[in-house]
Amino acid sequence: MGSGNGFYSGGEFNLEAKWLIDPKLLFVGPKIGEGAHAKVYEGKYKNKNVAIKIVNKGDTPENIAKIEGRFVREVAMLSKVQHKNLVKFIGACKAPIMVIVTELLTGGTLRKYLVNMRPRNLDTRVAIGFALDIARAMECLHSHGIIHRDLKPENLLLTADHKTVKLADFGLAREESLTEMMTAETGTYRWMAPELYSTVTLRHGEKKHYNHKVDAYSFAIVLWELIHNKLPFEGMSNLQAAYAAAFKNVRPSADDLPEELALIVTSCWKEDPNARPNFTQIIQMLHNYLSASSPPEPRPTAIPPRIFASQNAVFSPDSPGTSTLIAKTDESTPKAPIEDTSRGIFSCFYRCC
Repeated sequence: MGSGNGFYSGGEFNLEAKWLIDPKLLFVGPKIGEGAHAKVYEGKYKNKNVAIKIVNKGDTPENIAKIEGRFVREVAMLSKVQHKNLVKFIGACKAPIMVIVTELLTGGTLRKYLVNMRPRNLDTRVAIGFALDIARAMECLHSHGIIHRDLKPENLLLTADHKTVKLADFGLAREESLTEMMTAETGTYRWMAPELYSTVTLRHGEKKHYNHKVDAYSFAIVLWELIHNKLPFEGMSNLQAAYAAAFKNVRPSADDLPEELALIVTSCWKEDPNARPNFTQIIQMLHNYLSASSPPEPRPTAIPPRIFASQNAVFSPDSPGTSTLIAKTDESTPKAPIEDTSRGIFSCFYRCC
């Protein structure tokens, strides 16, 4: 990305004024997540419940420069795209420390949701609904020339009602360029596309060409996981899974899937990136599967002719079981975020610095 995008130039942090967070109005509450380079907290900004990502700067000049570059890229991406299936960006600041503020989603990660369900599976139509949410988010990113590169259940968040999935964490996202060489081994091994590895070596930091189809591969692994509610490449370490996928063309088994669904999954994780569908095609394939698998519309019940001999005929009550179609309250739904910052729940942002 060059200086013409209005976000940054040469690694400098030049955020548009409307996205600049005032740290004095930021309050930090309980920690809700942690990664290699950042911690995420529940918090408040201008009396709004938010998620606050505080980025660790690193301990060497090389690490500091690398992490700052990633932070600046992530902010640029978040402020560039908006979509109902992308976590909403609220703002960021770089001083006194690097902070990214987004909407707070209280439904937790897709990873946690699936693990809590085991050994049960998601209803297939719910799984496909989640997959459509993810595919729409990816279609939006790709339409802006952005590759996510780290699509996995940990980076997918659920709304409080557990009905909608939103994509988060743009820390590894990059703008796609025909001329740019990008870093191999980017993302998380188990969900990573084979072309992210060298055919000769797994040396970290190697530069090579790849395109947006790396996200289609990761999507296939996530879709397989949504349907089976099992860890892909179970029994293998992350590195073993990556090696098997890259060098032995091993994939999770799709043998027990319906033919149409198996076709979607296997087409997305094909070895040749160019043979994989794009996300517009993936969305259409998922819609086609839902349409084909929908139960037929019930035929209307014929109204019996009126019996004039008795005006007081007793008709049978409604069929039992109708109430089972009404959604039950999910007791596992997380409680609503804390609303009052005046009782010491949230500490001032500067105390975390």
